[in-house]
Amino acid sequence: MADSLHLDSKQMKAAESSGTPGSPPEDIDIFDEGVSHVAEKFRGTSADKRDMMVMGKKQVLRRNFNFITMLGFASTCIASWEGILTYLAFVLTDGGTPLLFWGFIACAIGQTLVYASIAEMASMSPTAGGQYHWVSEFAPKRMRKVLSYYSGWLTAIGWQVYNASVCFLVGTMVQGLIVLNDPTYIYKRWHGTLLSMSTTVFCISFNTVFASRLPIIEGMILILHVVGWFAIVITLWVMAPRADAHTALLEFTNNGGWSSDGLSAMIGLLAPMAVLIGYDCSVHMSEEIKDASVTLPRAIMGSVIVNITLVFVIVTTLCFTIGDQASAAASATGYPFIQVFYNATGSLAGTSVLTAIIIVMMAACAVSEVAAASRQVWAFARDGGLPGSVWLSRISPDWNIPLPAVTVTLLVSALISLINIGSTVALNAITSLGAIATLISYFLTIACVLYRRITGPELPPRRWSLGRWGLIINVAALLFLIPLIFFLSWPLTTPVKAINMNWSSTMLGGSLIIATIYFLIWGRTSYVPPVVHVKRDV
Repeated sequence: MADSLHLDSKQMKAAESSGTPGSPPEDIDIFDEGVSHVAEKFRGTSADKRDMMVMGKKQVLRRNFNFITMLGFASTCIASWEGILTYLAFVLTDGGTPLLFWGFIACAIGQTLVYASIAEMASMSPTAGGQYHWVSEFAPKRMRKVLSYYSGWLTAIGWQVYNASVCFLVGTMVQGLIVLNDPTYIYKRWHGTLLSMSTTVFCISFNTVFASRLPIIEGMILILHVVGWFAIVITLWVMAPRADAHTALLEFTNNGGWSSDGLSAMIGLLAPMAVLIGYDCSVHMSEEIKDASVTLPRAIMGSVIVNITLVFVIVTTLCFTIGDQASAAASATGYPFIQVFYNATGSLAGTSVLTAIIIVMMAACAVSEVAAASRQVWAFARDGGLPGSVWLSRISPDWNIPLPAVTVTLLVSALISLINIGSTVALNAITSLGAIATLISYFLTIACVLYRRITGPELPPRRWSLGRWGLIINVAALLFLIPLIFFLSWPLTTPVKAINMNWSSTMLGGSLIIATIYFLIWGRTSYVPPVVHVKRDV
């Protein structure tokens, strides 16, 4: 295979004959990834080298993650049990503790099917591009370019917004602690925005100068992830009041004013779903994983199983120890879980320590999300899918990281945090936007692999396979995603006004309009679906 990944005239003809339209201008190198010096020990196994040759990509990132460190990365990147505490207000508005319990079980089952489908595709093509790469391989030939392009944008939107939402959570939780400990403090939304931006700045060092140490850091954070879980679970069971099983598991609430408890519960699913979205984070780090085609799917499913187990215990604990729900929902801190901690311990110091655990873990989550989001942007730019692709696809020669993509990710996070200044429902809108965009990317990807599974040719070889259950799992995953994508864009309360509207669908529509304009003017010539470079016969 030639060292250069430029498309010459012969390759372009081959691409056109394969049914994939479009090509980059001859004077633009969309694979200009900068000068990279990857030591042999960081180039992975023979299987990694073969996978990169098959996908037609250069090894420009260090492969320094193994199964344990990637398990830590994925577990802390999503921070599921910590996240369910931060989204508790959504559940108290729509559904109550029964929805938290039963809704989480339903979502956990459904999302496990989704991630099993993704894990199998990750074994076929372990690439940082993830969803848009797989769509380009498995979609009908005449639709490969368009579907993979939009899949790339949806994934980019989802990850950029999710990273911003985590920084938002960290900043406003710090603000909540100030409210708890200083009764004279006057809560201002712009304070939360500044704290969110400070979190963004904090993420810079761990994704630049300390980037080579990130696997070790993730392993250490995994320990805190588990130790902190024990601290909070034990404290609540020992010190908090207990609810009876009927109240905790069967008395649904409808404080959003919806026409039925069932509709209220479907809208309230945003909370248990939000903490189960994003386990494709490992996929976007795949070109930094040793023996990725087998380590990656195992890390995906391992992190899903570990976090679902931890969240289930936390959810059960909250259902029985939440105490006065009205008091928690009306907390001046802005976060019901902080009030639950205080009601249980009766101590400002104890509450501050427990809340600090959540803040530290969510800050670690932000660091990991910057890494995952920047790799996805870098990979998509490598194929010419974004404005400024030549610059965004560059790799820092000193750190072997996509520094421009990291910079853009941090800038986007800071800008999105400005929404908080003018909106009291910013978190709902941001969380919903990230969830919807990511779930649609999952839906497109699984639908395409299902199409390929049914119509042929045979799926590519993989070292982690769903076997004969693949078809059933793919179909079940799609059926699960359809109603969730529909309801996640609904506002939490009625009557619906501008101030409490969930603007996520409008924000997503606006983003896709921008993507469409870019495609029509530049993208149809600059974007080359990754399948063009795939050589399965290598």
